[in-house]
Amino acid sequence: MIGLTTYLERAQSGVWDLNAAFLPQVYFDAVTRVGGIAVLLPPQPVDAAITSRVLDGLDGLIITGGKDVDPARYGQDPHPTTDEPRRDRDAWEESLLLGAIEREIPFLGICRGAQLLNVSLGGSLIQHLPDVIGSTRYNLGGGQFNEVQVHVDEGTALDALVGGAVTAKVYHHQAIDRLASGLSVTARTEDGVVQAVELDSAAFGLAVQWHPEESGEDLRLFAGLVDAATTFAERTPCPRSN
Repeated sequence: MIGLTTYLERAQSGVWDLNAAFLPQVYFDAVTRVGGIAVLLPPQPVDAAITSRVLDGLDGLIITGGKDVDPARYGQDPHPTTDEPRRDRDAWEESLLLGAIEREIPFLGICRGAQLLNVSLGGSLIQHLPDVIGSTRYNLGGGQFNEVQVHVDEGTALDALVGGAVTAKVYHHQAIDRLASGLSVTARTEDGVVQAVELDSAAFGLAVQWHPEESGEDLRLFAGLVDAATTFAERTPCPRSN
């Protein structure tokens, strides 16, 4: 049972134009195609009891892509290009993620999910990469993903899943800056931009800056998560909360 966090944005469907929770189909298709059961987790009011009840039903967690994390969470004023904060989503996903870490539930962060992991554990972000690298190669705009070569460190969990290099589909203008305690950088592009981190204490705690759900038939990251979630489910009795 894999929980996937969702967007909460203005959306149109037929005659309706209203706030709606949604997630692109490629995310949950990637989960179901490798044997997982996808459960969507829309932003909502959260406290410790709610988080606990939700996590009781999950064997794995995916923090998906989306709008920028609120820079106030890492002590910065917003850059002119930074999205309006989605504080409800930030709070919801941070609570789920920290709860998953405490319970040792396997998790995968994707794009925003990698950034949220770093911020939730005390790290910071580069708010606008073109200011640092002088290029928009990571965010071409207009919904067009770019492809970049990612170099993976040998001997890491990511290396075991995908090997030493990945052709990654990217769509981000922010990236990890100050690394949070407990995380290790396990992949970068040649310009030094962090493209993956792993939680040192986790059996499976991985986050990538790219969008593996957009990579067609390459579902290795999702398969790795579902395999880890299966192992977690087999060794964890239910119910899981006190």
